[in-house]
Amino acid sequence: MNRSMHRRAFVGWGVFTTLLSAGPLRAADDHTGGDPLGSMQWPGLRRQFIGQAPMAFSDQVVVKGPAFADDAMNVPILVDARALAGIGGGIRRIRVVADRNPVREVLDFEPLRSLPVLAFRLRLEQASPVRALVQTADGRWHVGSAWVQAAGGGCTVPGTTRADGSWSQTLNQVQARFFSNVLEGSRRLRLRVMHPMDTGLVAGIPAFYLEHLELLDAAGQAWWKLGLHEPVSENPIITFELPAGALGNFRLTGRDNNGNRIDVELVS
Repeated sequence: MNRSMHRRAFVGWGVFTTLLSAGPLRAADDHTGGDPLGSMQWPGLRRQFIGQAPMAFSDQVVVKGPAFADDAMNVPILVDARALAGIGGGIRRIRVVADRNPVREVLDFEPLRSLPVLAFRLRLEQASPVRALVQTADGRWHVGSAWVQAAGGGCTVPGTTRADGSWSQTLNQVQARFFSNVLEGSRRLRLRVMHPMDTGLVAGIPAFYLEHLELLDAAGQAWWKLGLHEPVSENPIITFELPAGALGNFRLTGRDNNGNRIDVELVS
């Protein structure tokens, strides 16, 4: 090897060893914003829903979904933030989003007097991280995430009742059941509200969805408030956890984005 070739080889090896000693990529080189799931959509989603508020990814926010969702129009999700109940002054709100959906925001839950636990079903257009953004009273956000594989197309095909035309006969009918959850020491409420929950992404069918539900007791006090968006599944089935002493009569009120109202009495 002549002298010039030897020098080039030495310089190349020096650059290589320098890179090795530099350690992991700098934060500036991480285009996912530190997302543990490696989603390139996360930085934009954070700007949209959290802004500049302080946040951290947290194992104390549990998000569970199927490893693979065979039915992309009915993907079961559980969010449990009870581990944060004593942190930062308590939980103010839980916002659920899906990174890769055409409509990212799924729902916005204010637990108020209920427990910060929620089970529901959503539509997924493709495999995506599903996240629970939990804000505590001190203004901080705590983010839990789960990756859900899905067959896809859940947001861009009509639901069953839209396809057969039966939605108009059952619109906003409510089915409800209270029962004791012995294992959790709570009072469980499972609701089903009949609604097509159209996403607006199917040709000729505008967005038509429930946008607000609220549970009130006999004194008019709200126990929880729930904002819903297009990705929530057709005829939503939603499960809430109330304190064990939540007894008596309740009233469910709500509306959809066309102004159709819900106002029904629920007996626990």
